Amino acid sequence: LRANQFPEDAGPLSHPVRPESYIEINNFYTATVYEKGAELVRMIETILGRQDFDAGLQLYFDRHDGDAATIEDFLACFAEASGRDLTQFIRWYNQPGTPNLACEFKYDNRAKSATLKVTQTLPEKTGGGKPRPLHIPIKIGLISSDGADLPLDLDGDGAVADGVLHVTKPSQTFKFVDVAEKPVPSVLRGFSAPVNLSLNLSDDDLEFLIAHDTDPFNRWQAANTYATRTLLTIVKALSKGKRTTRGRGYVNALKAVLDDKTLEPAYKAELLKLPTQSDLAREIGRNVNPDYIFRAHRQLSRLVANMLGDQLESLHDKMKTRGAFSAGSDATGKRALRNQALTLLMSRGTKKDIERASNHFRKARNMTDQAHALVLLGWTNSPERKKAFETFYNRWKDDHIVIDTWFSAQAQSPRNTTLNNIKKLTKHPLFSHTAPNKVRALVGNFAMMNPVQFNRADGGGYNFVADQVLAIDHVNPQIAARILGCFKSWRALEVGRRNLAQKSLRRVAKTPNLSRDVYEIVSKMLEG
Repeated sequence: LRANQFPEDAGPLSHPVRPESYIEINNFYTATVYEKGAELVRMIETILGRQDFDAGLQLYFDRHDGDAATIEDFLACFAEASGRDLTQFIRWYNQPGTPNLACEFKYDNRAKSATLKVTQTLPEKTGGGKPRPLHIPIKIGLISSDGADLPLDLDGDGAVADGVLHVTKPSQTFKFVDVAEKPVPSVLRGFSAPVNLSLNLSDDDLEFLIAHDTDPFNRWQAANTYATRTLLTIVKALSKGKRTTRGRGYVNALKAVLDDKTLEPAYKAELLKLPTQSDLAREIGRNVNPDYIFRAHRQLSRLVANMLGDQLESLHDKMKTRGAFSAGSDATGKRALRNQALTLLMSRGTKKDIERASNHFRKARNMTDQAHALVLLGWTNSPERKKAFETFYNRWKDDHIVIDTWFSAQAQSPRNTTLNNIKKLTKHPLFSHTAPNKVRALVGNFAMMNPVQFNRADGGGYNFVADQVLAIDHVNPQIAARILGCFKSWRALEVGRRNLAQKSLRRVAKTPNLSRDVYEIVSKMLEG
């Protein structure tokens, strides 16, 4: 949701969950309609509680099974079953953009009380009009020094049901009483609303949450926030031609995660993942230089691998599954952790690491492991890389589905030779512009999953994707329009890249006989 829908919400393609208008119906099927729309249903459950939500859902099925029901019909059932007023909630369906929540937490040691001030701001509505405050459920916890959740008692209102605060005004302050000690706040637990959150937490607070938060999402969020904060510091230093030693605190927090035997392998794998380069670009927001982001990402990955190398190597050995292949959660989690350990180790780029990845590829007994190693080897300039791609191709060239992985792995490589290689692959006998999966695997993955090469400083990535969109538009306008969406954040780029991206978009827009699909997307890109 945050990787795909939030950027859509923040760019020229922003629209409400229930769009007011569109030119081409195929462009209606977006991350906002689907992913954000699903989050709104989950928010209804958070606001009402499970029992009232189930009752409302049953009433909806009983009353509207077989009907072409509206959103108003849907919400009316929950309001009737629960006795709650959901009039304000419908604004989520009609207002575009991702809300921003600015939170300020303070503790009064003398009064033994804590306050959380929450301010919601919303983007201006498309076409003008002032956005109205939303009903935003915020699930919260206050964590004591021993890692336990403290009771939540609001001044004058008593215990907080399910730990959920209801933000309905532009600014609200919640005062908690009988708070025995200064706690660390855990805000937006379970990702209780699709919002951007800012909260005054120190590095020490984040390290504490990574070690102690009982909410799995917020424990992950603390790690993600700490990594993001660290990476942004590195990006800033690189942009000024300086170096920074920041990062050791974050790595030490990760070490505590690896040492925690109560955590499942799949969860550890998620905690070990750094924010993506696209995540960082979204955080920076203006004058984004993808080269600095890429270098910062590699620098922090390398620091993690160097400081935790022994543990990561041990994990890679211990998490190897034996016996018959299993799709169960335990085996899946072990594969995920093993592959994430390999990802971090490969950032060191040593001969030993490349050999480890090569053996990982060669001995893999499932596509998850083999494909992961293939992608990692694709980042290198080594004999092992060439051999792995030849081996994979020779084994799977007759399987038109699996060979997409071969195209995809090459499309994601950040090497400077990638663009020329991709151009050659568009002429490969197994590639066809009329095969949607081939287009997604090669062109789509280059545009969406390879920010450093798509955003080349010479504009070559933009020109290539524009050429491909025009070529595909004649045979599959829906796919062409989806791929063109990779330009959705072009206005956030630094001025050089911004001008080059705009030039490519204008070239597409001026092309005669565009499909309605592509015309709508490119028009919004240039107008928004």
